[in-house]
Amino acid sequence: MTSPPVEITPDSQHRGLVARLPVGLRHFALLARFDRPIGWWLLFWPGAWAIALAGGIPDRWPMLLWFLLGSVAMRGAGCVYNDIVDRDLDARVARTASRPLASGAVSLKAAWAWLLVLCAIGLIVLLQLRWEAQIVALSSLALVAAYPFMKRITGWPQAWLGLVFTWAAPVGWVEITGGMSAAGLLLYAGALFWCIGYDTIYALQDREDDAMVGIGSSARTMGAHVREGVALCYALAIALWAGAIWQTRPEGIALAALLPIAVHLGWQIGTLKEDGADPLVKFRSNRFAGLLMFAACLVVGAG
Repeated sequence: MTSPPVEITPDSQHRGLVARLPVGLRHFALLARFDRPIGWWLLFWPGAWAIALAGGIPDRWPMLLWFLLGSVAMRGAGCVYNDIVDRDLDARVARTASRPLASGAVSLKAAWAWLLVLCAIGLIVLLQLRWEAQIVALSSLALVAAYPFMKRITGWPQAWLGLVFTWAAPVGWVEITGGMSAAGLLLYAGALFWCIGYDTIYALQDREDDAMVGIGSSARTMGAHVREGVALCYALAIALWAGAIWQTRPEGIALAALLPIAVHLGWQIGTLKEDGADPLVKFRSNRFAGLLMFAACLVVGAG
């Protein structure tokens, strides 16, 4: 008797407000992953942490809104660029074959135009920052441009994603303080390992397809040791965040602020199932993990 096929959740889905858009607009919304807000939350949280831990709340709280807008726009731009580069590979992977470019619903020329629109919104956000933070933000562009090619040349594209997807942390830190410090660097390093951990969980969905098309991922590289690998990434994240908090407020009680997120990340590891729908559920739960870390940074930064 053969086992039933594992249900695959498509990367692009018609749901929520996106489902109510006219068909033409809907394709562009799906291309920017507006149907999947988890992406912009994960991009936003490291910047929000930096603003909070650096003492930017409450005086600079509007900057949180600018960072959120920038996260939505630049995550969308990153997805469009990624799909432009990966359109042939996406067509060969079950989970991504329905993406607008891979399926032919959006032309390559239209995708480039949409990318420019999203980048223009990002530019508006960039102009709200002090010039030092603008330089830090712009310095990430080379990393962003190279990311879609990493899966072709390395078994650790998630490490490169960690560099890119948590870049809001140094931008936020410099915006509030005017320069970088040990605390800001430790916060960023911890966010990087957090990203490697959660994106490894996400990559569990594609291990078989990735192997067939010959692209790398940390989930494939870790093999039978994914749980241990993610646990190590999360442990390093907590340790580095503890260092950032200690640099900001060298009191033992301040470190207790990390307990809720440590418990949550432990829950992810302890209950992780490496197939079916669970990897996507655990991946999406990092939106809540980001909120817990924001609360920790807010408490410590305000003290």
